[in-house]
Amino acid sequence: MLELISKAGLDDLKAKGKSDPQVVKTAKCKTIVKKRFIHENLIRNLAPHIIDEPHSLLGDDTAPNPTEALLAALGSCICVGIQANCVNKNIAIESLDMELEGDINITAVWGTGDLDENKELGITDIRLKINLVSDATEEQRKAIIKNAIRWSPVVNTLLRNVRFHEE
Repeated sequence: MLELISKAGLDDLKAKGKSDPQVVKTAKCKTIVKKRFIHENLIRNLAPHIIDEPHSLLGDDTAPNPTEALLAALGSCICVGIQANCVNKNIAIESLDMELEGDINITAVWGTGDLDENKELGITDIRLKINLVSDATEEQRKAIIKNAIRWSPVVNTLLRNVRFHEE
């Protein structure tokens, strides 16, 4: 069985969220260009998270590119939600993994290539394949996945307009 978070810890987080439902936390990251397209991202006191581009996009191919990192964040966020929902319902998980694909048109070449104003920029389609092996019934499994996607902060960020403030 997969080692999961504690039910008591989850219950504590739920209680805190219900006691102050309007609280907003600020996530922070400092991105530093190291060379070419290699970027070091400093988050909390963790080891630097490196982002690069593949050779086909003029990078050194040393790390995931920004789009791949976005897919990784999305997959991780949904998996966190699935785990929390299983713990909340006392459902044991044997294994959980997700395969993600995203379609992206990169012909604008970061604002230096084909700049057709009608071009759809960014990822236009994301496909998820969630592999959850647990003691949940099929009906529970579907409900847990649906709920995790519905309440995922990353999913909601991708689906809603986000205000950008450049200083």
